[in-house]
Amino acid sequence: MATEIKVPDMGESVTEGTVARWFKAVGEAVSADEALVEIETDKVTVEVPAPASGVLTEIKADEGVDVEVGSIIGAIDESAEAAPSKDSGGGDGSENDDKAEAKQESDASAGDKPGSSSGESVDIKVPDLGESVAEGTVGRWLKKVGDSFDADEALVEIETDKVTAELPAPSAGTLTEIVADEGTDVEVGAVVGRFTTGDAPAKSEDAPKEDAAKDDTPAEEPKGGAASTDLPLAPAVRKLVEEHDLDPAGIEATGRDGRITKGDVLRHLEGGGSTGKTESKPAPSAPAPSAPAFTSADELPDRPEDPRGEERVRMSKLRQTVATRLKEAQNTAAMLTTFNEVDMQAVMDLRAKYKDDFEKKHGVKLGFMSIFAKAAVNALKEIPAVNAEIYGDEIIYRNYYDIGIAVGGEQGLVVPVMRDADQKSFAEIEAEIADFGARAREGKLTMKELTGGTFTITNGGIFGSMLSTPILNPPQSGILGMHNIVKRPVVVDDEIVVRPVMYVALSYDHRIVDGREAVTFLVRIKQAIEDPERLLIGV
Repeated sequence: MATEIKVPDMGESVTEGTVARWFKAVGEAVSADEALVEIETDKVTVEVPAPASGVLTEIKADEGVDVEVGSIIGAIDESAEAAPSKDSGGGDGSENDDKAEAKQESDASAGDKPGSSSGESVDIKVPDLGESVAEGTVGRWLKKVGDSFDADEALVEIETDKVTAELPAPSAGTLTEIVADEGTDVEVGAVVGRFTTGDAPAKSEDAPKEDAAKDDTPAEEPKGGAASTDLPLAPAVRKLVEEHDLDPAGIEATGRDGRITKGDVLRHLEGGGSTGKTESKPAPSAPAPSAPAFTSADELPDRPEDPRGEERVRMSKLRQTVATRLKEAQNTAAMLTTFNEVDMQAVMDLRAKYKDDFEKKHGVKLGFMSIFAKAAVNALKEIPAVNAEIYGDEIIYRNYYDIGIAVGGEQGLVVPVMRDADQKSFAEIEAEIADFGARAREGKLTMKELTGGTFTITNGGIFGSMLSTPILNPPQSGILGMHNIVKRPVVVDDEIVVRPVMYVALSYDHRIVDGREAVTFLVRIKQAIEDPERLLIGV
């Protein structure tokens, strides 16, 4: 029975790829789930596994051919027997026989390499990164080719738009191949590297570690080298080359293994490079990227480095997402900010009076954030529009209060969400916020903790901010900004006195929240903080 080999779904917006390499030749036996062919797209490279065991009887798409998702590229006969090798007299000198023989020789030489026979070769794949997360970026390889590691030891960091996840080794072994370099976008399930199970081969104490790594790592072509004409072009690259009638051999390649990237072609056009075939066509002016998308540095004109010294660092996925979402909020919401000032004396007296007993009983310190969170929940119950969101032509009013607490970490701003804040005590809120802060600094917050939320509180005061206009966290309709506490002269009972004052700000979506509601909301916050007893009776 013949089984068709089809190009699989390779992710959202990816409709085609290029056949990069066949691992099997016609006539060779294959096992179910064994890698048959490698398909390259403009984003990732995926391996297509065998849908069944049998013999590869047909290759419909040769290496270098563009194929669409769902198209048939080969066939497997589950009842056929593998063809005899050339050494047994069955070879006819065909190209497929040459490929099979070359593969056998390659396998034989691979078996002679140190560590290759110590165990099974295992793919390192991008795991499920959470709901609605389809891709990430290879942030940093913690091991290099030739390094050995133990089971559960971190191998590589994958950055997403919310968190940075470490991929642990499923078993002890030695890293044999890095498929996706640092900075490469990879989809969930994609292979980023390979390792051989088992203990690493013993290294001579006399041999330096660098030499051992050098033996296992293929020499990389220096950046800016000549393009390899033997390698197929990615679809996006091929399209540009054909549109401008370019000669790939004349394009300076910076990609892995001498491959031409899209950025290489654009730089070639910007520099007025010759096509090598026809008269050079002027490079079209690059359109400005539409917000909130980012343009890759490879797609921009060369930017000369200032001789006084600069450092160029790739923007993390998290930083890109923060920037995109903040700009999206400005572009879509009718954002407005209202301000008020709060006399913090009563809260500071309350805190000073009970902080020691509070910490002794609950094991956490009594801070201002739990009091502001409680005050926000009370205000949200009175003004439900601030806790709602716009969904198409509908307004969704929520009967629950999930408060996001903005936390600044080394990798950027994250907003972990405290679920059902209305049902938590002051001690529970303080403990959860402290836990959020600690794990944000370590990059250990989970996807579930960073999604959702009905309202956000951000405290710029811990950094010394006097006043700000916080930006909404879509699709939320309100965000409360806290600021530093400064002693200021104020009038109390017709007398000028010095009070610890905090300026507070509420940014809101004017499409759903009216000015009267926004001002009332902030007044309720002010009343609760200046008279904390109101929080006990919910007024």
